[in-house]
Amino acid sequence: MKFEAIYYSERLLMINPEGEIGITTLWSRPKSAMDLLTNLGIDLSPQTSRIGVIANLYGNGLPQLLRNLLWNPQIIHLLVMGQNLSGSREELCNFFKYGLEPVEYLGVSTHRIIGTNRIIDGLVKPDTFKNNISVLGFGKLSDIETSPAISDFFKMLPAKLPCQNERLNIPIPKTAVQRYPSEPRNHHFLRATPLEAWKELIFRLVRFGHHNKLKKGERLELQNVKVIVEQPLEEPKESLIEYGFSLEHFKEYQQRILDPRLHGHPYTYGNRLRDYFSYSGKVVDSLEIVTQILKEDPQSRHAYVSLWDNGRDLVEGHSCPCFVSLFFRRFEGKLTLTATFRTHNAMDAWLENLYGLMALQKYVADNIGIKLGAITVFSHSISVSIDVLDRAKAVADEKETDAIINPQTGKREPRYDHNGNFIVTVDYESQEIVVQHYYEGTSIAEYRGKNAEVIEKQLARDCAISEISHALYLGREIAKNEYLLKSGS
Repeated sequence: MKFEAIYYSERLLMINPEGEIGITTLWSRPKSAMDLLTNLGIDLSPQTSRIGVIANLYGNGLPQLLRNLLWNPQIIHLLVMGQNLSGSREELCNFFKYGLEPVEYLGVSTHRIIGTNRIIDGLVKPDTFKNNISVLGFGKLSDIETSPAISDFFKMLPAKLPCQNERLNIPIPKTAVQRYPSEPRNHHFLRATPLEAWKELIFRLVRFGHHNKLKKGERLELQNVKVIVEQPLEEPKESLIEYGFSLEHFKEYQQRILDPRLHGHPYTYGNRLRDYFSYSGKVVDSLEIVTQILKEDPQSRHAYVSLWDNGRDLVEGHSCPCFVSLFFRRFEGKLTLTATFRTHNAMDAWLENLYGLMALQKYVADNIGIKLGAITVFSHSISVSIDVLDRAKAVADEKETDAIINPQTGKREPRYDHNGNFIVTVDYESQEIVVQHYYEGTSIAEYRGKNAEVIEKQLARDCAISEISHALYLGREIAKNEYLLKSGS
């Protein structure tokens, strides 16, 4: 039986197609292994060598290597040697020595090589190999122990036996994930309008949300999500209707959140804010109090309101408010509002809650005579129910790019970056790329370098860019000017 590669045939160094030994050199060059074997006097003749093939293994090629071995059952010895930079030596050796264990990976059930972090499909396992491959691990090619160990192996090698096993082809399955990798407690973003913010939030949950089973059912969940809405203003009812929302319903909700009465419910946000708590026998109307605080001291940081009652909510553990705190702050001449939610239904409640916050912000702002600023919403646990996942995916699928459409030109442009904008030029006299950092029409910093990498490090150090789409755009511009500099154009 002659060696035939199913994968990466162009990367394999063939010695004797009928040989029963395979060599993987990890991160080292196969040519370096060939030189070592030659110096040791190992037979490398295409007609008589016991070595069938030599190839490196950077790590990601492990599934392909295993399938090549299954298709070539004449390989019964696998020698592992060379520079081990990514742990691929342990992954390969542990696969045959210890096998696989079931794990969850990005929301789906799969397998991991025991003793490593290597995720791999479970279609090929050690017992799939009927030819009982022996795997021998050596050190780096330059290690003093490697050469004598290889020599000893070939000296002790028994006579070659005919291959009795048949070829086996098990295709590599397409990778399927339910979510994409991210830190689930580190999602934060800024959008101009409430509806824009809600759509981005749904996209994040569909793409990155973790599956969790609650008593209420299965959810896609993220934690500690922070959303900033720059212009928390009422939107056209047509825009809301497109996504199943009603402006009239939102306005009714805004009235209710300002209403201190319970209306037969265990709790309401309006009641918690304006009629639930008491002090010295008097009802605490939080909205009136924070209004008075900010009138007397516009820079006060005491305009903080909690809706959570430890004595009831923590002890009873049911019928508890999801909306738990408010912080009003005069900042840059406007009234900003930060709200915290213990739990949050992203699909149906988040936007409604935001409209409620807009009513609370406007109530206080009107009473102290100040303009409206941004609203920030923290959600400790925010989720989408599996029951409405189809709707959520339809919203998420609308997102084509993180750029926006310029209303004047109709072209896609990077999202507005609150850190400023940049102009990239070439200084041919100093032979440098020049990046000018502008904010509100004024140059506030300059970055210079002989190549794009130097500029990249400077911008990253200063945290000069806040939007991913802007960073990608700027990277293209810097690369163009690097080319101009090198070509002298």
